Amino acid sequence: MRIIRAPSTGRAHELVVKAILEKGSVVDTEDGEATVESDEIAVRIENPLTEPRVSPASRFQRRFMDQYADDLINGSGGHFEYDYHDRLFNWGQGLVSGGSPVSKNQIGYIEQKLRDTPVSRRGVAITWNPPVDEELDDCPCLQLVQCLVRQGSLHMKVVFRSNDMLSAAGANMFALVSLQNHIAGSLGVVPGPYTHISLVPHIYYRRDVHDILPFCKKGAEIQPIQEVCSTCGRCPRGLRK
Repeated sequence: MRIIRAPSTGRAHELVVKAILEKGSVVDTEDGEATVESDEIAVRIENPLTEPRVSPASRFQRRFMDQYADDLINGSGGHFEYDYHDRLFNWGQGLVSGGSPVSKNQIGYIEQKLRDTPVSRRGVAITWNPPVDEELDDCPCLQLVQCLVRQGSLHMKVVFRSNDMLSAAGANMFALVSLQNHIAGSLGVVPGPYTHISLVPHIYYRRDVHDILPFCKKGAEIQPIQEVCSTCGRCPRGLRK
């Protein structure tokens, strides 16, 4: 596992993109999409509200990120196969218990658990719903959120089974840190370290080729593997055989 320590979510986004493009290997997904993927990556940010929370190289800038975070915490009103707000605040889609639909506010549970027992390690929320997700074409990447209160601050640790680190990870980190800040506020503590674990981090280097250039800056910041450079073809590295 590669461990990356970063001063902010914006910088963390840049470092994970660099790690995958430089050290990853080409894998075609089960849907036939070309990716570069690497071994597991864990990102640790000690003070996650530190700016820049959004990398200047990201396709999505602050206005989009703020809305994405608000949708995670408050819901968007849209209709999707799934969304993280429902999985965290209204878990149980399609399940019935005692003749009634299951609806579990897991974030409410975390807040109450840590309010009652601040040292608890049970402040956990999950997203996976086997009867539903085993049949979905597009199923949740985020799997688990754990919150701990230590030394007067709220620590958050998240686990992704799979994570698009170029176009999605920046927004994921931004929104989850916003959720961390929301929970911390409800408990009267400050946000502490944020740890973002991706079990299969990857980049869609063909589909999102135009989003790579702002990060690599024609090889000045990142020296991607040759398959990526050949696909891009916008600097001398891409012309090498």
